[in-house]
Amino acid sequence: MRIEHLRERSDLGVISAGALKSLGVSNPWRRCAAGGPWQRMYPGVVLLHNGPPTPDQHLTAALLRAGPGAVVTGAEACRRHGLPARGQEIHLLVPGSVRGSGRLIAERVYPVPPAVDVGGFPVVSCARAVVDACRRLRSADEATALVAAAIQKGRCSPSDLAAEARVNRYGTALVRAVLEELGRAESVAERDARRLSRRIRLTTAHWNVTLAGADGVIIGRPDAWYDDVGLAWKIDSRAFHYGPRDYERTLARNSRYAAAGILVVQTLPTRLRDNPEAVAAELRKAHRAAAARPRPPVRIVEVS
Repeated sequence: MRIEHLRERSDLGVISAGALKSLGVSNPWRRCAAGGPWQRMYPGVVLLHNGPPTPDQHLTAALLRAGPGAVVTGAEACRRHGLPARGQEIHLLVPGSVRGSGRLIAERVYPVPPAVDVGGFPVVSCARAVVDACRRLRSADEATALVAAAIQKGRCSPSDLAAEARVNRYGTALVRAVLEELGRAESVAERDARRLSRRIRLTTAHWNVTLAGADGVIIGRPDAWYDDVGLAWKIDSRAFHYGPRDYERTLARNSRYAAAGILVVQTLPTRLRDNPEAVAAELRKAHRAAAARPRPPVRIVEVS
C-alpha cells in the first residue's frame, strides 16, 4: 500500500503495528531499523517518518500504546492546560495493565477520572494534573511555582487542589505542604518576602490586605503593608502577573497608590531570590522615607 494511504489510516502519522499488518505491511519493524523510513515509538506503535516526533505525535503514540480509556495527567496535562510544567514524561491514567516504556508512565487507576477534550486529547482536570505533576517533583520551589501558576492563571482554586490531594493521597505530601504554605504566601516569591521581612525587623507587616482611602474607595491589595508608615510592598512576578492585560492593570494600580500618597516598593522575584540584601536595603530606606512624611489617610478594610 502506498505511504499516502497509510498516513490516511494513521493518526498524525502514528499507527499500530497491527493496523499496518492488516493493511499489507507484513514486517513494519524492518522499516523502523536504523536508517529506515519509519521509527518505533512504543511496543506495537510506529511513526511513519524518521524525523523528530512533535509533542502531539508523542502523545498520540502514548495513548495508542495505553489503549482505550486512557487519559492524560501530570506535566503533559498541565502544559495542555497552559501551565509551565517541567518534565518530559507522558503520564497516563489507564483502566488496565499497561507497562510504561521510554517517556510513557502508565498508572493503573480505578475509576479513571473524567477528562475533557483539549486539542483533541483526553486530559484530566487542571487540579488533578497539577497534583499528579507535583507527585513526581522533589523541589518545593518547583511545586510551589506550578501550584501558584495554576491558581493565579485561574485554572483551578486552592480548594480544588486540596480536594484532589485528599482523594489521591499517595505521593501528595509535597503538594499538601505547598498548599499549606500558600495559605500564607501565594508564591515562592511571597514566601521569601515574608522571611526577609521577619529577618530585617522593620515594623509588623500585614500581608495581602485590602486598602481604601478616606472616601472608602478601594485602592489596592499589596503583598505587604506597613500600616504605621503607609508603605506598600509589591512582589511583581513576570511569570505570574504579566499576562495580556496585566501591564495596564499594574500601571493603573500604581497610579492609585501614588494618588493616595502611598509609597510603593516593587520587587521582582528573581531579585528577591538572588540579591536579598539589596532588597532589604531598599525596604529599610523606603520605610525611613515613609516614616519621615505624614502618613496618608489610608486604612485596611475587609472585603466580603
